[in-house]
Amino acid sequence: MKFKRTLFAAFGLFIVASPSACFARDDIVVADFEGPTYGDWVVTGTAFGNGPTPGSLGGQMAVTGFMGKGLVNSYKGGDEATGTLSSLPFTIERKYLNFLIGGGKNAGQLALRLLVDGKVVRSATGPNDRPGGSEKLDWSSWDVSEYAGKKAAVTIVDEATGGWGHISVDNITQSDTMKATLPGEREITVTEPLLLLPIKNGGAKRVVTVSVGGKELRHFDIELADGIPDWWATLDLNLWKGQKITVKTNALPSDSQALAQITQGQTLPDTATLYKEPLRGQFHFSSKVGWLNDPNGMVYSQGEYHLFYQHNPYGWAWGNMHWGHAVSPDMVHWTELPVAIYPHAPGDDVFSGSAVVDKGNTAGWKKGANDVLVAAFTSTGRGECIAYSNDKGRTWTEYEGNPVVKHKVDGRDPRLLWHEPTHQWVMVVWDVDNSQPIPDDRGGINFYTSPDLKTWTYQSHVGGYFECPDLFELPTEDGQKKWVLTAASTDYRIGTFDGKKFVPETPRLVGQQGRDYYAAQTFSNSPDGRRVQIAWFRTETPGMPFNQSMSLPSELKIKNMAEGPRLTWTPVTELQSLRTQTHSLGALSLSEGNPNPLAALSGELVEIRADFEPRTANEVTFNVRGVPVVYNATRGELRVGTERASAPLQNGKQQLTIYLDRTGIEVYASDGSAFVPLPVNVKVDEHTLAVSAKGGTAKFSRLDVYELSSSWNTGTRQNPTGDFTSR
Repeated sequence: MKFKRTLFAAFGLFIVASPSACFARDDIVVADFEGPTYGDWVVTGTAFGNGPTPGSLGGQMAVTGFMGKGLVNSYKGGDEATGTLSSLPFTIERKYLNFLIGGGKNAGQLALRLLVDGKVVRSATGPNDRPGGSEKLDWSSWDVSEYAGKKAAVTIVDEATGGWGHISVDNITQSDTMKATLPGEREITVTEPLLLLPIKNGGAKRVVTVSVGGKELRHFDIELADGIPDWWATLDLNLWKGQKITVKTNALPSDSQALAQITQGQTLPDTATLYKEPLRGQFHFSSKVGWLNDPNGMVYSQGEYHLFYQHNPYGWAWGNMHWGHAVSPDMVHWTELPVAIYPHAPGDDVFSGSAVVDKGNTAGWKKGANDVLVAAFTSTGRGECIAYSNDKGRTWTEYEGNPVVKHKVDGRDPRLLWHEPTHQWVMVVWDVDNSQPIPDDRGGINFYTSPDLKTWTYQSHVGGYFECPDLFELPTEDGQKKWVLTAASTDYRIGTFDGKKFVPETPRLVGQQGRDYYAAQTFSNSPDGRRVQIAWFRTETPGMPFNQSMSLPSELKIKNMAEGPRLTWTPVTELQSLRTQTHSLGALSLSEGNPNPLAALSGELVEIRADFEPRTANEVTFNVRGVPVVYNATRGELRVGTERASAPLQNGKQQLTIYLDRTGIEVYASDGSAFVPLPVNVKVDEHTLAVSAKGGTAKFSRLDVYELSSSWNTGTRQNPTGDFTSR
């Protein structure tokens, strides 16, 4: 006992004499930027303002990762503002200086610097040096033990202008513990077709690069999961089978499992639930995982409809723009293929464009028996570029002369077509022409021509359009042919086109009625001469590993109306392949107060076709799983949810076609002259169907309800995930 007491006493003396030997000393805060001003810090220039900011400033992405209520953010005057922010001297008393830093990456002009004896001895900058990126602050650390006891100061410098010309800093602290997030690296021998990357929605965005033989071939921002992933992204490895790849990333916490979790596989995990997710549209195309927007490169060739699209394979939100790719025999049942076109270089995204079949091999790129497909796309770092494929669009080769068109101000989204009368190619591309005398005409469509898809000559400009143009020819009901020029909103003009200049014969006309049907394109080279359009259908799917979808394919025609020629939209007949059972209610009269003729039916995936005369009824209302579709006969108006469209009777009758999916409804009326697509996440437990009349009696000559299968059943007649039931 005496021995133990002696040890205890000795240990007690040791603790009293040297507490720092057993316990880390408290941190010393140099600055936490929580006050209304910078206090005794010295400010120059305008970039830093008069005090800390509470987060994001006007026009800035969300700033995250800072501590407390304030931080240093040199975006106060925008990216063009410059200045410095400097501390008073302090004594180095701990081993490390920890701090949070974000913003632009430019070591010479954007930096947090440590000065000792008036000289810069340490420097750090943000992570972003190209479009995209994140405003998140991450921990960084300097080992300053060699300067213990010396006087030091820190200066935050913003001398940069232009994109990412700002810096963010917070919570500068002296500590005996390093908080820096560190880069990571793994070398992997490729044995499987896919690299599986763990994703955490809303997690820290990190830059990942993939190199082969020391050459960086893939570069993207990604929300890598440090712990349990929400879902898995994939990277196609087929080009490097048997080779070693190096996967690198930046700013990983010391306890991160992100790199360790990256693995290889033949398929995505949880394939049993793929395409059955609660918010997956069952007959609207969506990518297996990741973000989707504008349809691109829509072309038919050798029995396949090709749908390329703007795609972020590595995230739920927009970013990392690639060309995704899917093919279909009928525009209804789609098979997703690997990414078709990758970014040329870091920060050089692949934006929207088009594709054609070069039947005459005018470019000389055809090799083998397959059609040579030619794609035009916007390279955000270069201009309008061309690529070609001799293997049915599975792999692509960039034209060595890219870019083929450059823009003085801004431009994107090239649409290719062959103009047979003049025997030349035409490129229709959105552009800004500030030489136009009328301001509204400066943003519009430029027309270029080429004999070979390589050399392009500017011909003309039409103002009043915004991005994603399309130009095509359609027959009228009296046998004439007219040209239609449209853009992202689907507003359009009908007129003539001589291969160089479009001359409108109508005012600008409203296309479909809705904000969430955007960037529509039509298929080139359709085998039956139809003009079929698909658009980005803005169906947000929170909590899912995928986001957004495509609209249904609709056939476009020109119909002669009293006010002149107008476009019509009708669903393609191929959609009828989804029907599994028909409920035909035949002819009937429906008056206010009558029982609901559809009361015996319920279901999830719905198609309804109805022909009726309103007669004395003021309104005829369909309620499709809680979504109201109302025809107001008094105003000649169709209302779908919150959207309204003019829908005049045709020979005294109204024709309605309704398609309802899990994430959206598309309604066609008035022989296709009214078309209203509307994203809506339908309640899972709401399966009821109803139709009613108000104010009088409506006469129906047709009322058909179809139960539909999922298009993901690859065309079979399997039981749909949301069958109808009879009650």
